[in-house]
Amino acid sequence: MTSLPRARRFDWSNLGLRAASAAVLAPIALFLVWVDQRAFLVLVAVAVSIISIEWGVMAAPRAQVRVAAAVTLSVLTVVFLTYGGRYWPAWGCVAVGALAAGAVARNGSERAVDAAYGVLYIAPTCLALVWLRSTVQGDWWTLMLLATTWAADIFAFLVGSALKGPKLWPRYSPNKTWSGFFGGLAGAVATAVAVAVANGLLAPAATMRLSLPGAAVIGLAGGLATMAGDLWESMLKRRFGVKDSGDLIPGHGGLLDRVDGLMFATIAFAVARLVVHWGWAH
Repeated sequence: MTSLPRARRFDWSNLGLRAASAAVLAPIALFLVWVDQRAFLVLVAVAVSIISIEWGVMAAPRAQVRVAAAVTLSVLTVVFLTYGGRYWPAWGCVAVGALAAGAVARNGSERAVDAAYGVLYIAPTCLALVWLRSTVQGDWWTLMLLATTWAADIFAFLVGSALKGPKLWPRYSPNKTWSGFFGGLAGAVATAVAVAVANGLLAPAATMRLSLPGAAVIGLAGGLATMAGDLWESMLKRRFGVKDSGDLIPGHGGLLDRVDGLMFATIAFAVARLVVHWGWAH
């Protein structure tokens, strides 16, 4: 049987730039998560605008401004409806916004399905993220989400770069390895448990009501979703024929390149939050 191809040697010269970018952006994100829901809403709105612009550039190069505007308006409408607690209208706007973005793209001689998918790809994640932050102990849940996603990325990068070995999915992501995959999952699980422990120590009067085994399962689900989101965006970039979604963040590419795993992990955490609310994770 033919063995799987091995990942090529990683360029460590880019590590310092990636670390510096993360050191600047991560504290800002955490601060806005922790301050209050309005500050977090501003963070989400800015991120939506940037990601929508990147999507327009990738998916509709001949009508990128119009498609980016349509996607931005559609997703921001969903975000603000969610912030106001109007969840069913928000879900309705996901569908309407996708149709509207598709129509704008068609009028600009671009593929309607690519523009419409931009709304379907971005809006549900933003809805879930704003809802998650608004729940009881939502600041801790959002912190766990971010920390778990970052840990999955970091440990996958470090373990995969150190151990290398067979590639995970060479057709779409030639640098990702199986060693990095399992390293990322281990990091995600450990980080979710650590956040649950910290919550119990620092907020004993208002905990997340999450057992350590429950936190480990949520960390595993979040880690798997992070890896899936990363691979999914790799397939999308292959479809659009681009290496990165943009060049906004030094060492990382565009903002979508930075949050691709987070987009899938947010859905996983929203489901987990509902499960805990129903009392199944104690």
